[in-house]
Amino acid sequence: MGIPSDDVVIIRPPERPGEPSLITISCPDKTGLGCDLCRVILLFGLNIVRGDFSTDGKWCYVLLWVVERGRKATRWALLKKRLIAACPPASSPLGIDSYYFNRRQETATEQNPQVFLFMFSCYDRMGLLHDVTEVLCELELTIRRVKVSTTPDGRVVDLFLVTDTRELLHTKNRKDEACTQLRAVLGDSMCSCDIELASAELAECLQASSSLPPSVTEEMITLEFQEEPSSSLPRSSVSVDNSLSHAHSLIQIQCHDHKGLLYDIMRTLKDYNIQISYGRFNAAENGNCNIDLFVVQNDGKKIVDCNKQKALCSRLRMELSCSLQVNLISRGPDTELIVANPVELSGKGRPLVFYDITLALKILKIRIFLAEIGRHVVGDREWEVYRVHLGDDHELCESRDKIVEAVTKMLMGWH
Repeated sequence: MGIPSDDVVIIRPPERPGEPSLITISCPDKTGLGCDLCRVILLFGLNIVRGDFSTDGKWCYVLLWVVERGRKATRWALLKKRLIAACPPASSPLGIDSYYFNRRQETATEQNPQVFLFMFSCYDRMGLLHDVTEVLCELELTIRRVKVSTTPDGRVVDLFLVTDTRELLHTKNRKDEACTQLRAVLGDSMCSCDIELASAELAECLQASSSLPPSVTEEMITLEFQEEPSSSLPRSSVSVDNSLSHAHSLIQIQCHDHKGLLYDIMRTLKDYNIQISYGRFNAAENGNCNIDLFVVQNDGKKIVDCNKQKALCSRLRMELSCSLQVNLISRGPDTELIVANPVELSGKGRPLVFYDITLALKILKIRIFLAEIGRHVVGDREWEVYRVHLGDDHELCESRDKIVEAVTKMLMGWH
C-alpha cells in the first residue's frame, strides 16, 4: 500500500526566528535521488546548512535543515509538491518492473519536454531583464535559451525558449496567466506578448550557438585536468577511505561553503553512478563544511580502483572550487560577460544562473544590450553558457574586476 504522499515530505517551520526549517523525506531510493532533491531546494532559493541521509538500498530517509537566502517568501506548499514529484512513488500497483518502465518513459519526456517560444517587446529600463527573469521563475518556466536585443529607439525584443514545469503552457489559461503576470511587472511599457509551441527547427537551435572565444574554452579544458583549481579560498580536501567499512567506501570532504554546494557534490556522484548509503553534511557559521559519505558503486561494491578514486576526487575538488566560470572579455568595441556551468548527464542545467547574473548586473546598474544561452561541449563535458553583452554604461559603473567579482559572489552566494 505504501504511505500517503503527504507523509513522503514533511516540512517543519523553525521553532524560533533565525533557526532553519527542517525538511524530512521518506521514500523509495534511487540513484541520484539526493541530486534531484538538492536541485529542487536550490531552485527555491534555499541554503542547506545541515543534512543527514540514510538508506538500505530500497528505502531512504533524508533530513535537510534549510534557511532562506533573502529572496521572496518561500512557497512552502509548492516546494513540498516539487519534492514529492522528485521522489519515486511509495508503491506501484502494477509492480516494480512496471514502475521502472514508466520511469524510463518519464525520463525520456523530461529530457525532451515541449519547448515554447515566449515572445514579448517593451521599452527598455534598468534591470528589465532581471525583472522578466524573476517573473518566469515565479511561473515555474525554465529558460532553455534566450535572445535579447535592443533597438535604436530603446525598445527591447525578447525571445525566450522555455519549458513548463507544470506542463500546462499549451493551454489558453496558462498562457494568459504568464502574460498577465508579465504585464503586472512591466506595466504600460510592454508592447506585446505572445506564447506559441516552438517549431522543431527552432527547438533544435537550443544546441546551436556561436563558438566560444579560445581563451574561454582553454580555461574550461585546463580545469578538467588541474588537480587544485586556483582560488583565494582555503584548499578543499577530498579523500576516499576503504578501511572503516567492509561494505562501503567513505568519501570525506572538507571545503568552503557556497550556494548549491550539496547539489554540486550530489550531481557529481550521480554522474559517476555512485550510490550513497549514509551521509552527513554540516556547514559551520564560518563557512567551513564537513561532509562524510558512505557510498558504493552502481554494482553495490566499494570503490577500490585507484584510478577511479583519483578521477572522482579530482572532479569533486574542481566542482568545490569552481563550479561556475565567470569571464569578462572584449570583442572589438563590445564587452561580453560569459558564465559557464557544467550540465548534468541527464541534460539538466544549474538552476537560477540567469536569475543571479541579471540580479548582479541590476545592482551594479549595468544595462544588458544582448543576451544568449546555449550549450557547448568542451573536453568531455557539456556546458551551459550564458553570454551577456553589456551596455556602454558599464564603463561608468565598475571596473572589469569588480563586475566579475560581483557576478561570482552572487552566483556562489558569498554576497
